[in-house]
Amino acid sequence: MSFPNVSTAPARKDVEIRGPPADSISSLSFSPTADFLAVGGWDNNVHVYEVAGNLDSRGVAMYSHQGPVLGVCWNKDGTRILSGGADNAARVFDVQTGQSSQVAAHDAPVKAARWIESPQGCILVTGSWDKTVKYWDLRSPQPIGVVSLPERCYSLDVVYPLMAVGTADRNIQIFDLRNPMTPRKSIPSPLRWQTRVVNCFLTADGFAVGSIEGRVAMHYISQNNMANNYTFRCHRQDMKQASKVESVVYAVNDIIFHPVYQGTFATCGSDGTINLWERDTRTRLQTLEPCPGPVTSMGFNRSGTILAYAVSYDWSRGYSYMKTGHPNKIMLHACLDAEVQRKANFPRAN
Repeated sequence: MSFPNVSTAPARKDVEIRGPPADSISSLSFSPTADFLAVGGWDNNVHVYEVAGNLDSRGVAMYSHQGPVLGVCWNKDGTRILSGGADNAARVFDVQTGQSSQVAAHDAPVKAARWIESPQGCILVTGSWDKTVKYWDLRSPQPIGVVSLPERCYSLDVVYPLMAVGTADRNIQIFDLRNPMTPRKSIPSPLRWQTRVVNCFLTADGFAVGSIEGRVAMHYISQNNMANNYTFRCHRQDMKQASKVESVVYAVNDIIFHPVYQGTFATCGSDGTINLWERDTRTRLQTLEPCPGPVTSMGFNRSGTILAYAVSYDWSRGYSYMKTGHPNKIMLHACLDAEVQRKANFPRAN
């Protein structure tokens, strides 16, 4: 399936954050309670920026891992940041005290870390290349649960009670966190190539998955909704080669859902583009103007009025293509309702 190209935004007036990480940017996340942005990168640091309504920004904090930071997220009340890194550790940063501490350990890099905000309280979950998911209570230095995965964790997301874990070899592990030690389902990815990102629907009834082949799948958990599952092509460019046109395929690096219009989601890729989509009508709402390099990560602020995105090398072509002077930026885009709100008269793609 391919979505119709509805519109392309005019030349952007997006604002660059001053003082970005000194190396590639792997992950970014807005606080759910205020416009503070946490950014993790290959410079081994997590940087925290305050973002004003006019998109002005300033750095307010920083803490370090002993290796590249691979993922960051905030807790529900915006008082703590959780990060995982290539130093095989997860750390928590307390915004009020300005102190960080190690809270989790694995035998290989921690690719993803999330807070689980359940009715019983808050615990942490970390997914690692050591082929495990571990659950942590901050009151104990040892994990309160360990689940073996069929392969290395490449991506993990939580919207309670749903947790989706994407691993190497195209495995998707689906958990009901009311029974966290046993996957509810273990399925092959709906996509044919390596999983790059998994992100849960905000309604906790399904997930989106993106791959290195420039495709995204929308997948519901319940058998009753299976007819609504679909995949589509994106982040591709048609190149004319001699007498024929060939499609160049790029990795989908991130997928995020809008916090207000929950059927709206954004994808970004190694082609340097950001697309805004509407899930249920299967339409493309907007395509932002191309960036000067791959877009590695994105995040909406709590009201969905600001989209932050990172432009930096994404390592999709290996170490040899990491050139001196490669763009390394965090950009802020002011979102208009026309870009993110569903249009009732959009045609459905077949």
